[in-house]
Amino acid sequence: MWSNIKGYFEAYPERLKVARVLVENGLSVRNGEIYLNEIEVPPVRIARVAGVDRRTVNETLTAIKANRELRLIFENMRSAGHSLKEIAKQLNLGVVEITPFDARTPGILANSATILARNGLSIRQAIVDDPELSPEPKLTLIADKKIPGEVIPELLKVKGIAKVSVY
Repeated sequence: MWSNIKGYFEAYPERLKVARVLVENGLSVRNGEIYLNEIEVPPVRIARVAGVDRRTVNETLTAIKANRELRLIFENMRSAGHSLKEIAKQLNLGVVEITPFDARTPGILANSATILARNGLSIRQAIVDDPELSPEPKLTLIADKKIPGEVIPELLKVKGIAKVSVY
């Protein structure tokens, strides 16, 4: 998906920045307006985050509206929702962040979840970055309690896992 979006905006790097902000935040574009689910977001806010001016955001919206493929992608975009990662410490939850060699390797999520379950941990949330959208995709698992240190070597034995960080 990202390669398609990138292809349309390659000649316009500033518009590509806007498209990236929209995709990374799950913002949709409907009738020339930007939405976070059902909440309208002013173009000036997107401009600040993307580091461009408001006109560039509006030009990007016009380009999306004019292109059927882009319109279909952005009209149906939705936010993935909240993440417990930033508040895990306050909630006494454990966080393990897994960086793969190649995020397309099958079994990373399943095997990691199995290891946590074998160690008596219940997963409250799993966040998986899309390898087409994220330059450095990660798998973040949030468990019902702190992650014990002995889990790290087990996770590192899983095919495809390059690095494990526990918070």
